[in-house]
Amino acid sequence: MEKKIWIACGLLSCALALQAQTKDGGIDSQMLQQIQKAGLTTADRALSNAIAANSIDDLARNFRNAGPVDTYFSVETPRQSIHDQKSSGRCWLFSGLNVLRSRFARQHGDSLRVEFSQVYLSFYDQLEKANLMLQGVIDNAGKPMDDTRVQFFFKSPIGDGGTFCGVADLAEKYGLVPMEVMPETYSAENTSRMARILSSKLREYGLELRRMVAEKRPRSAVKARKAEMLGSIYHILTLSLGEPVRSFEYAFKDKNGKQVGKARTYTPQEFYQATVGGPLNGTFIMAMNDPRRPYYKTYEVEYDRHTYDGHNWKYVNLPMEDIARMAIAALKDSAKMYSSYDVGKQLDRKRGFLDTENYDYGTLYGTSFPMTKADRIATFDSGSTHAMTLTAVDLDGNGQPRKWKVENSWGADYGQKGCLIMTNRWFNEYMFRLVVDKKYVPENILKAEQQKPVMVMPEDPLFQED
Repeated sequence: MEKKIWIACGLLSCALALQAQTKDGGIDSQMLQQIQKAGLTTADRALSNAIAANSIDDLARNFRNAGPVDTYFSVETPRQSIHDQKSSGRCWLFSGLNVLRSRFARQHGDSLRVEFSQVYLSFYDQLEKANLMLQGVIDNAGKPMDDTRVQFFFKSPIGDGGTFCGVADLAEKYGLVPMEVMPETYSAENTSRMARILSSKLREYGLELRRMVAEKRPRSAVKARKAEMLGSIYHILTLSLGEPVRSFEYAFKDKNGKQVGKARTYTPQEFYQATVGGPLNGTFIMAMNDPRRPYYKTYEVEYDRHTYDGHNWKYVNLPMEDIARMAIAALKDSAKMYSSYDVGKQLDRKRGFLDTENYDYGTLYGTSFPMTKADRIATFDSGSTHAMTLTAVDLDGNGQPRKWKVENSWGADYGQKGCLIMTNRWFNEYMFRLVVDKKYVPENILKAEQQKPVMVMPEDPLFQED
């Protein structure tokens, strides 16, 4: 009897304590009782046991959608070798260089092939981003530390993500080199530790530069000190990624690896001219599908660039139908394209297949997920997370897309021999960006791209780097 009284008193004490500690808007005892009604029913017990002991994706897999993947494509560009970005965020760089080497192959056919070094541009990307951070800190040194823009630089001083604009700016400025001339290093393929070291150093340097500006030191002194700091960053990068080559001997090879002609000496800028041949900036548009904002308007993302004097990411916001038409026109001309997606949504990793019906999480948990694409973007539930190279489309009898294929950068053994296949309904929901040559762009979209852009902030959920 005493034990029962003690238990009752204990429960009452807990309830009173919960009530006393809960402010308006918190979970009080009455609300907790209401919430607890959503607990497990008898019918849920078996399901709970299954979820506790198995992968959620395995249980949510839609059996009716789990058959063999249709690998036929009515429009497909020539296949090229698949690379692996390993544990790095350089998908934008791999996809961009995929596009450049495919352009070279289109010009030369089977007679000449080229593989570009990713780590060469990675090195200068990191150096330029370090400078962007330090100069941004200097330019905003008059603002308090808790200012949004100041926090933007200190929160993420450097990273290895990016967009195709970075490929264009960096390649034009620093040139390109063959992969065999500057191969990957461990830190190039596993960037997290190097990034933390660089970030810590840049935060330290940023505080020092803010103090110099506050002390009204001469601008020349601040600039000279920034150059010294960048020298330290260069040293760290050299030890981690290797020193960028300044000249090298190289002979082109055909598709079978047989040397074509004699080797000659190139600088990276000369090799860029030999393989790309001219400027990239100005030759393409970047299209975005953002249903939160008006279509046929041009936007520019502040500080979304790889070099301080480079190009912010500027894009035309378009309906998916327009993006699809441009992509189809380019693919019919054998042109591969840089594109980006929210690749983790509904991805069947075993089959390398993306479809909105791959997994039925709603039925598994007795709920639904009705948010639209605009809702998902606005609430940070979805956004561009991964860049891949668009290579193929399968059209129905009316010329409408049924499915698409991309070259990925997760290795040749992943998915469909290094590629992913996506249904058109998935493409419409989770595709965000496309870079397309202007010759495939209709006149009305070219005119929209020439508008004075509306500036948007880099904190926007859709403008995080790929």
